[in-house]
Amino acid sequence: MNTHEKVTLIEGEFSIEEGFDVLTNIFYSKIHYHEMKNFSSQLRFGKDDQTASIRIPDLNKDLEKIKEFISQLNKENKKLRITSEIHISIAGE
Repeated sequence: MNTHEKVTLIEGEFSIEEGFDVLTNIFYSKIHYHEMKNFSSQLRFGKDDQTASIRIPDLNKDLEKIKEFISQLNKENKKLRITSEIHISIAGE
């Protein structure tokens, strides 16, 4: 049995607008996931989800970095190369 898997999520060159859309959609999706996880925890247990409470601000900071970076590139009329791999393995191994 293979205990490690790697898949490519994003691979290619994008216009500034396309790259911005791809990256912001991924980050908004992750933020929304943690917001829903936190909301569920609040309803079920009356308290915030610890992981979500940490990840949401971190993801928002990273999203701001991306927006600033792309804004700079937009002034230079450049294309973006975006690569993202997902590594999946059994925890603790």
